[in-house]
Amino acid sequence: MKDNGVTKKQKLLDQIRTHLRVNHYSKRTEEAYIGWIKRFILFHNKRHPNEMGKEEIQKFI
Repeated sequence: MKDNGVTKKQKLLDQIRTHLRVNHYSKRTEEAYIGWIKRFILFHNKRHPNEMGKEEIQKFI
């Protein structure tokens, strides 16, 4: 199943990259978004963002 080029079998960061590219975000914006998402995931010991919510976001920022 595809939505704006994103498939369900793609890994999270690949889904985000695809979404950003299909929607014509700049390369620097893509790099910034991916960088912050990676930092967020690593901060929470590599937990998937689907498992986290408001509390984890508040701890990160």
